[in-house]
Amino acid sequence: MGGTISIPASLRPLLRKKFGVLYKGPGEENIGKVSRDLDDPIKLISVGDVTTFHLLKSNIIPDILVIDDKTHRQPACEQMITGTKQSGFKELVVNNPAGSITEELVDALAEALDSNRRVRIFVQGEEDLASLPAIMMAPVGSVVLYGQPDEGMMFVRITASKKEEMTELIDKIIDKQHCKEELYTMWRKLYGYQHN
Repeated sequence: MGGTISIPASLRPLLRKKFGVLYKGPGEENIGKVSRDLDDPIKLISVGDVTTFHLLKSNIIPDILVIDDKTHRQPACEQMITGTKQSGFKELVVNNPAGSITEELVDALAEALDSNRRVRIFVQGEEDLASLPAIMMAPVGSVVLYGQPDEGMMFVRITASKKEEMTELIDKIIDKQHCKEELYTMWRKLYGYQHN
């Protein structure tokens, strides 16, 4: 169960901000740039089916991947669905409706970050906002990659200031929620990772 953070319409423009470096163009064209810039991250986290598919196809294996078998809110093609299901990953399944961040998703990211195994988080619903808690929770020195629809791939290197920036954004989002007190446990979990 747990809490759910929903993104109010008034704050949606903030989510269009580029939190990292945008590699423009189709996924397969960006993989070379990504592999050059990775520099052996503490954790490599991939959010989104297209981004994850192209990484795995190029034998760049994320420590954590978050997918929902969809692209542009439509079912992904069979090749992509099959291509993101590799052996050797611990599988976690969470519910997370579109336009929200659930405590289930936060718990799964926490479990994945604490695991010494590779973890595949399958989202029933949508993973459209999973990059936000991933950036806030990932240890400094990690990299989070996610798709920017119709633009390309976002490359976020996790620094203390990047985690702080994401904390401020999630603070603003939580401040607009109707039942803030119900989100206290979830916020504590998110904030606990802020200093990792």
